[in-house]
Amino acid sequence: MRISRLAGLLVATCLLLPLLARADVTLAGVKYEDTTDLRGARLTLNGAGIRYKGPFKVYTAALYLQKKAGTPEDVLALPGAKRMSVVMLRDIDASELGRLFIRGVEDNMDRGAMAKLIPGLMRMSQIFTDHKNLKAGDQFTLDWVPGAGTVVSVRGVQQGEPFKEPEFFSALMRIWLGPVPADWKLKDSLLGKPA
Repeated sequence: MRISRLAGLLVATCLLLPLLARADVTLAGVKYEDTTDLRGARLTLNGAGIRYKGPFKVYTAALYLQKKAGTPEDVLALPGAKRMSVVMLRDIDASELGRLFIRGVEDNMDRGAMAKLIPGLMRMSQIFTDHKNLKAGDQFTLDWVPGAGTVVSVRGVQQGEPFKEPEFFSALMRIWLGPVPADWKLKDSLLGKPA
């Protein structure tokens, strides 16, 4: 009797383990799945957090990678597909967000490297200017797709052709993961560090 009970417990544990291993995260009502698919590549949630400006919650962000990474250098060096997913928690002027992106890149790169990215950064800023406002609940994603480039989607719609230069995606990731990040606590959260 004890053996059959033990066997039953073992079977139940094996069936529940995949459910227990999932690490979906919900932040300010926004749910990020433990995994996501990006053009056939299975990505795992590396970390997620909230961007604060003063006492206000501005947006949630989640970083998805093909393999967990605990440092900015590891994230940038990791080959394969990557995704930064951002969901707004408040309404924001989208052109202001575009300007903040440029400033975030500028704060985290030397001028020579940034000069090469100016056409892409201006195009990125224009994408957000064209959207006028991002409302609470709106999502945008920045995807690195090997062989294609950086794909920007707003509200689930791809915005023009991909940005081809690999340096462009790395520059965008430095907004959150660079030496002068948008939010230090968010940086730690994206890198999977406990709060």
